[in-house]
Amino acid sequence: MRSELHALGTVRIQVSDIDAWRTFALDVIGFAEGTGPDPDSLHLRMDERPHRLQLVPGDSDKVLAVGWEVRDHLALRRVRAALETAGAAVKDLDEAACTARGVEAGLSCTDPGGTPLEIFCGPALDHSPLVTPFGARFVTEGLGLGHVVVPVHDSEATYAFYTDVLGFLPRGRMRVPAPPSAGGPLTVRFLSTCRRHHTLALMGVPATQPPGLVHIMVEMATLDDVGRALDRVAAHRVPLSSTLGRHTNDKMVSFYVRTPGGWDLEVGCDGLLVDESAYTAEEITADSYWGHDWSVGQRS
Repeated sequence: MRSELHALGTVRIQVSDIDAWRTFALDVIGFAEGTGPDPDSLHLRMDERPHRLQLVPGDSDKVLAVGWEVRDHLALRRVRAALETAGAAVKDLDEAACTARGVEAGLSCTDPGGTPLEIFCGPALDHSPLVTPFGARFVTEGLGLGHVVVPVHDSEATYAFYTDVLGFLPRGRMRVPAPPSAGGPLTVRFLSTCRRHHTLALMGVPATQPPGLVHIMVEMATLDDVGRALDRVAAHRVPLSSTLGRHTNDKMVSFYVRTPGGWDLEVGCDGLLVDESAYTAEEITADSYWGHDWSVGQRS
């Protein structure tokens, strides 16, 4: 079964401190400020899309929608049929919602883990030159925004939903040591819809209050881009969650930084592009070849 979903297209998040986010996103990480119809939101641009991330002011921090892109309205129709056959509650995005998101058509549903999803086609493009504050470039062409990791309580049902209904490809797993009191060991399952090693990861946890978020990964074009971002993190005294390191599964050289919303942003480069004709799903037994010292976050 080949997934109709091409890549992670957008993420929309409600945030309680939009001013802190503006400083973090533009002055520290180096996103370009994008455009959108909501003047109160902060739109973050990475490529020819008007925005990839939309931060909506609110009284709490939570995921409003994880957006997945399909090829066209025919693919969207097939996704709708698959969801309805599986018994998912599906709702069409009306004209006003599509205009607000800058897409031709879309639908919404919720995965079994409680994460709200939007699946869309026909994104409008912004053909003006992309000018990021520090000249960094993001890797998105054919691969989408990056990846998202979400906590799930019923991991088996959520995993089956993405693989059996939406056609995500399994890209291995990792078991994370944790004491029995914390429900350990915890299992993280990696899935993808394109050549990026994973566009989605499901972190099994004993209990979660949906919709939650563990981290979002964005990929920069060069190690120098990542290093300069890391320098700015230090200069602005933004708490690191993990030091620089290289992952074992997607080979990403990255660091993790704590966002104003309390979840992490992974900033990396040199991610693996999977050759599906030769790939077999693996279980990794170590998170990283080197680096990624998570104790730095506990000291922050």
